[in-house]
Amino acid sequence: MQKVLIAILLLLFVSAFSQAEEYRAQVGDQVAIMLPGEVTLNKEFQIDRQGRLTLPEVGMIQANGMTEAELSEAVSETLSSVIRDLSSLQVFVSKRQLLVMIQGYVSEPGEFTLQRNASIQMALYAAGGLRSGAQLDKVQLRRDGEVITFDYKKFLDTGDDSLLPTLKSLDTLFVPASPMIGNVEQNFDPSKLADSGDAAEDRKAIKVFGEVIRPGSFSAKDENNLVDLLMRAGGVTRYAAVEQIRVISGNEPKLFNLKRYLDSGDESLLPNIVEGSTIFVPKQEEEIKTGSNTVYVMGEVAKPGAYEGKENASFMDILANAGGPTRFAESRQIRVIKADGTTIPFDLTLFSEGKMDAPMPTVQAGDAIFVPEKLDLNEKSWLKVSPDRAVRVLGEVVRPSRVEWSSEMSFLDLLAHVGGPTSRADTSKIEVVTPISANKSKVHVFNLDNHIKEGRSDNELPPVTAGTTIRVHDLPDDPVDNKAKWIRQSSDTSIYVFGQVGAPGRYKFTDEMHFLDILSAADGPTANADLHNIRVTHLDGKHARVSKLNLALFFETGDASIIPQVKTGDTIYVPEKNPNWLDRPKEVTVRVLGAINKPGRYTFDDHMTILDLLAEAGGPSANAYVEKITVVNLSCCRDQAQTFNLSEFSRTARFQDLPVLRAGDTIYIPTKEESTAEKIRQGITDIFQIAGIAALVGIL
Repeated sequence: MQKVLIAILLLLFVSAFSQAEEYRAQVGDQVAIMLPGEVTLNKEFQIDRQGRLTLPEVGMIQANGMTEAELSEAVSETLSSVIRDLSSLQVFVSKRQLLVMIQGYVSEPGEFTLQRNASIQMALYAAGGLRSGAQLDKVQLRRDGEVITFDYKKFLDTGDDSLLPTLKSLDTLFVPASPMIGNVEQNFDPSKLADSGDAAEDRKAIKVFGEVIRPGSFSAKDENNLVDLLMRAGGVTRYAAVEQIRVISGNEPKLFNLKRYLDSGDESLLPNIVEGSTIFVPKQEEEIKTGSNTVYVMGEVAKPGAYEGKENASFMDILANAGGPTRFAESRQIRVIKADGTTIPFDLTLFSEGKMDAPMPTVQAGDAIFVPEKLDLNEKSWLKVSPDRAVRVLGEVVRPSRVEWSSEMSFLDLLAHVGGPTSRADTSKIEVVTPISANKSKVHVFNLDNHIKEGRSDNELPPVTAGTTIRVHDLPDDPVDNKAKWIRQSSDTSIYVFGQVGAPGRYKFTDEMHFLDILSAADGPTANADLHNIRVTHLDGKHARVSKLNLALFFETGDASIIPQVKTGDTIYVPEKNPNWLDRPKEVTVRVLGAINKPGRYTFDDHMTILDLLAEAGGPSANAYVEKITVVNLSCCRDQAQTFNLSEFSRTARFQDLPVLRAGDTIYIPTKEESTAEKIRQGITDIFQIAGIAALVGIL
């Protein structure tokens, strides 16, 4: 019986303990809702600042302070209005979190969701950390109208977690700004606070400023020694004028020579320092150095100035003492300016490579070494390079400019230095104008494409010297839209396309291109083009010649031998289909006249017969006398005529009886009124009419 009683007491204790320890949802927690088949509900929802859960379709549910069982019952009751089967519904707190507002002097102030056990340090880390100038000893935690102030700096010094309050949901953490930064936003380095003295707000403090390491206000002590105050300020800088230190003590200005005191050790030289004194250490004025042994180094060196050297000091010794040229120095154009005004150029780069035959220049007292600045490619001033050592590069290159010339460079080096030709550059005809005397220059036309393609040596490159001008032409634009730019294109490298093409005009042409390339560049033939009678005029010989092309036959057979070879200077003409007959000369046409449905001039070739021409002209008309069609041939010596009986040919079909036709001939189809039988009948009719008239007259 006693054992049963003990068991019952244990069960009651465990039940009471579990109820006491049962977790209640708080603001910021993530609540998971699982209901099979409902996609919109199978996810996690966060409890907002008002302690509510917002669920799709049903709206908001108050969830703050509920146990999981109470939360499940509230969600089930709310969802029952829209969902019938809730037997598989599960509701539980999936993640315990804090919702904390962080304000003040932090990098990223705002509202943050933190872990349940997050500390003050973790909260500040979430806000991006403290900004320079934050006041760490007066950080505030605001909760339910209560403000808790704690010393975060002390925690950083000791690591004692008990100094920091525990965070809860809806807490506000505020980090104030240090009063040292004033009311203006500025860069703030707390590490320099100690450098500003130890009595910044004390009117009795002693002010030390000027050429000292850490100027500031220092508290006055029983024995205010000037040297002690300078040491408290970190000592003087290397620019300090220690012989001219100014002291205002008791409203009386004094001048103190620190160098004399250090040399003598006489403490009587030290001025009396009282509360509120001011100590100023001025900057030493640079003294102009001059003398019989002085050499001047100017320009782009590490330490320009005047140097006193021994009589046997060399050029390199003096340049090394000046720290040598900087990375901005133009070491190829160093000049030694002698005392008498003469100038000696010196190429340090060439000298360092062992390629310079001339000796190193001698430097004497009174001379000056000038190291100029390296030419900046972005600098537009032409004064950077003098004309006697410049090369001009114009036209279609990446960076057209005046370039400093060196004898070590070649034409390709120079072209690469300006970025090379652009995508629109005509590299087959680059013009190089090189001066050969004061009043005369020579022009070289250089084909860069052939040079690279054939792998020629650099010896075949055009000569380039100082004063040379290089011009890279651009390829022409669309000839339809920019005909004014044709003048940039040379005629001896062009080909002409006229007639029924998409874009007639002048086109750039090379030896590697053929007829179809240039026809494609002109956008090809139009719908009205006569592909059977394309003409190509060749001007590559002593006399012009014309070749005829049946492009339609090429498309039908694929025979490449039909395509003529074209070269620069040639002309391609694509005629119009069915043009006006006046456009065709009589020597290439056949005239069809008389009793025909469509009399006119027709194009004739050797594959056609008289039947083809009669069919093309619409055939004989109804009153045509087809038994005696006349064909007038145009021969070399004299014209001749022959007749053709179309009616008899239709019965016999003897093709050998067809008359021979040539371009320039004439075909005439007479009418039936012009036949012999019709004329005889008309004559008999006339006789009878005359006889009848005579008999009638006799009767009268």
